[in-house]
Amino acid sequence: MNIFIYDKTFEGLLNAIFDAYSRKTFPDLLLSEDETLPLFYDDLHIVYTDNDKAERVWNGLMKKLSRPALSCLAASWLSELPEIDLLIFRYIRKAIDSPCSIELNFGDNDVLELSQIWKKVHREQHRIIQFLRFQKAMDGTFFAAIEPIYNVLSLIVPHCKDRFSDQKWIIYDLKREYGYYYDLSSVTEIQFENSNAHLLSGILDKNQMHPDEELFQKLWKEYFKAINIKERNNPKLHRQNLPVRFWKHLTEKQK
Repeated sequence: MNIFIYDKTFEGLLNAIFDAYSRKTFPDLLLSEDETLPLFYDDLHIVYTDNDKAERVWNGLMKKLSRPALSCLAASWLSELPEIDLLIFRYIRKAIDSPCSIELNFGDNDVLELSQIWKKVHREQHRIIQFLRFQKAMDGTFFAAIEPIYNVLSLIVPHCKDRFSDQKWIIYDLKREYGYYYDLSSVTEIQFENSNAHLLSGILDKNQMHPDEELFQKLWKEYFKAINIKERNNPKLHRQNLPVRFWKHLTEKQK
């Protein structure tokens, strides 16, 4: 068994590809430094992340894969699923070694599985965009909290920057404890040293809210209640279209 140790970043994975072809040794297992090694193995290689090497691998992939396929790789990485790195590694190796494109070869288990994972991540990305709710803070910044299944925060930033370009905002992933801040010109990744109450619950308290926010929330709840037709209530369909896991961050679902 051959084992590669790397830093569990996408760039690190590309470096693992580079090292594997340079050494002509391919890993059976990809681990981080803090993961436990198996009792028996044949070879152990430590991968050092080098952005130049990662870029060389990516440029090489651009000659073998289409832009949608490359996007599929990057998005699938954000799934954070167990052994997703090994799956992507095998896919990339097949793409490099194959004389023709493997993108539509769904008879290959790795190609099929990666496609299915990409669809799940893509669906989660659009659900987060659909159910995103902002709260206006005292300083005028709009704050939205999310807890996505997959790490899709970076995927929704381009949409939010385009759609809400005239206001400052923070979108924060409560589960992974990081977010993005838009200051009307650029987007910056942010993390907070202290986990204040709103960084745990995703809800601003009255002292943090803009004076108009409570009124706007009340009006939105009244509007939501007014358009509801009791005779047509279908709880099962409602939960299907609006999963319960999003409710705690939706203004219209707050009491």
